[in-house]
Amino acid sequence: MIPSFFIRSVRLVPVFLAAVAVGMPAAADISWDQAYDKASRKLKELTLEEKLHFVRGYSEFFFYGVPEKGIPFLYHSDATGGVNIRRNLPDSSLVIPLERSTAMPAPIMLAATFDQDLAERYGKAVGEECRAGGIEVLLGPGINISRNSQCGRNFEYFGEDPTLTSDMCASYVSGLQSTGTAACLKHFICNETEFYRRRSNSVVDERALHEVYMKPFEAGIKAGAGFVMASYNQLNGEWTGQNKWLLTDVLRNEMGFKGAIVSDWSSVYDTSKVVASGLNTEMPGRLETIPEIKELLANERINEADIDAMILPCIATGYKYGFYDRPKYLPELLDKYREHADLAREVAGAGTVLLKNNGILPLKQGLNILVVGEFIDEVPRTGDNPAASAAVKGYDNVTLREAMRQAFGDNVVFTVSPSDDDIVSADVVLVSVGTIDMESFERPFKLPDRQERLIKRTVGQNDNTVVLVNSGSGVRMSDWADNVAAIIYGWYPGQNGISAIVDIIRGAINPSGKLPITIERDFKDSPALHTMPPGSEFYNNAYRAYNEKLISVFDVNYDESVFVGYKWYENKGISPLFPFGYGLSYTSFSLDNPEVEMKNGKICISVGVRNTGSMAGSETIQVYVSEDSPTVDRPIKELKGYSKISLKPGHHERVKVMIEAASLGFWDVTIHSWRRNPGKYTFHIGTSSINIPFSISKNIK
Repeated sequence: MIPSFFIRSVRLVPVFLAAVAVGMPAAADISWDQAYDKASRKLKELTLEEKLHFVRGYSEFFFYGVPEKGIPFLYHSDATGGVNIRRNLPDSSLVIPLERSTAMPAPIMLAATFDQDLAERYGKAVGEECRAGGIEVLLGPGINISRNSQCGRNFEYFGEDPTLTSDMCASYVSGLQSTGTAACLKHFICNETEFYRRRSNSVVDERALHEVYMKPFEAGIKAGAGFVMASYNQLNGEWTGQNKWLLTDVLRNEMGFKGAIVSDWSSVYDTSKVVASGLNTEMPGRLETIPEIKELLANERINEADIDAMILPCIATGYKYGFYDRPKYLPELLDKYREHADLAREVAGAGTVLLKNNGILPLKQGLNILVVGEFIDEVPRTGDNPAASAAVKGYDNVTLREAMRQAFGDNVVFTVSPSDDDIVSADVVLVSVGTIDMESFERPFKLPDRQERLIKRTVGQNDNTVVLVNSGSGVRMSDWADNVAAIIYGWYPGQNGISAIVDIIRGAINPSGKLPITIERDFKDSPALHTMPPGSEFYNNAYRAYNEKLISVFDVNYDESVFVGYKWYENKGISPLFPFGYGLSYTSFSLDNPEVEMKNGKICISVGVRNTGSMAGSETIQVYVSEDSPTVDRPIKELKGYSKISLKPGHHERVKVMIEAASLGFWDVTIHSWRRNPGKYTFHIGTSSINIPFSISKNIK
């Protein structure tokens, strides 16, 4: 029975009112060949006019349908960190929107857990809410690489490393699609800046494309993702959504993608190129698209077979994932909201990164605590631009004031702008700072001046200053990091994640998050320093209205090639403020007796781990690999595997990390394929990209 709040005075397509079925199949039990065969037969039932409407979206967030011929309209919604509930759609009769959705911690915080099981459960929770709300396709996960700390969408992604991003992506997709919701991998490809993103041309070499930026998409495709979304930018001089080499030669033929390819919203311009490129649906669709296609048909520049080829993957994907013969809604999944909220809190607890601690944390009860700064009475989140894909507001949101009051009672005083007496008289000062990142904008690496001044004034008068940073990417901390007592990196923690962060502050949770990014000392150290044209100071001080069409296309040069993130800093000998993979705990760990051996065709790295402290906790063992005698320039070392382990005080276990030998290879531009040289490789075993107690060389044939 459909709950009462699902009943609305809206017109519903009759096919959507099927009875609720039991179970949530990940996809229909048919092969891709069978799905394409069914789609080919269905095409014969459609008129040319009906076929033409499939080349573009409908009502902003739907794939076109002909319900009377067995093809319903399909709803797709953002975002990776939860369900963006779209209201006021042009045709609201096609869906009954959810009343609420769980605001999960930002994907960058999920990546900081280094926990693939959590990523799968997170994806499953989002998928369950999609199924409850009649959403067939989630426009996510976002899997671009965080090469630029100022990018306003880094919070939607999984960090700077292709191995970690690939693992998070594959696990997320598996969890999401286990519910019957299809994933749409985005944004393909090299959309790592939001600065005039529809006018940027990413200039990227062949090796970097394959070794860094394509790897997460390959992982998502292998995990079964049904859709891929082309990005806004040009790639090496052509818009990705109308780039035949990229969409057909690479995505289809090289990477073996079988599903449907869609454009990002309003990101293609040449209809003849779009039809020939391999794109299957233009979203949401230009008004001129169908008239221009009709003109191309009339002039015999294309024929009906070209239209069939364009739309066939969309219909085949519908059959493959069972969209056409199942109930639209599974309202019984609404009973899982509490479970999802608990999971959101768990992710926040595991993804919070303790960057510094002089012993002040965890805070003891009875201290007089002063809480100052920006996010006392609002949940740290991205900009609330309703058009932004990642706007997930959540419900039962917990503020810092509420969480601290519950944890420490009346010993906490709150003020946005403290007096000197307030600061001096407090036993501890917790300073809340951060950024409000959002789609369509870059933002400064440096915190707002008022926040910088507050931190410096506070630490100048009280040595017991703890800084809580909420942001979607790295921020500049070099002017004050050495002077504060502790730094907690809390990202965007979702609707109730602040309560988990406060549990870390009071010691109920032992922090275990690790940085999925490098935080540089200054942005001048970054390879993305010249992403924006010289002299540009354009950040989110405008509301999404920046006259993109008046801006000439400009190049974003990926001159660092494969040396992204920590690989850049190591290659250049630049010391970051906080390295990739770094994060502290309230306990301590020791590593012993490392081994590297071949097992069943895989490389098995094992090491003993002991909790040498007095508190139960988790540590992430990270394995980086370097080729001893490379034939091309390669990073000093690259993350190839990791494993997170939880141990009680005094307990010892051996941790194993399995690595495929093929993953040690590089993209050979002379043969345009992967290549791995036989010979010696060194396996670096540690707990961050710079804390490497063991390095073992091994001959790998």
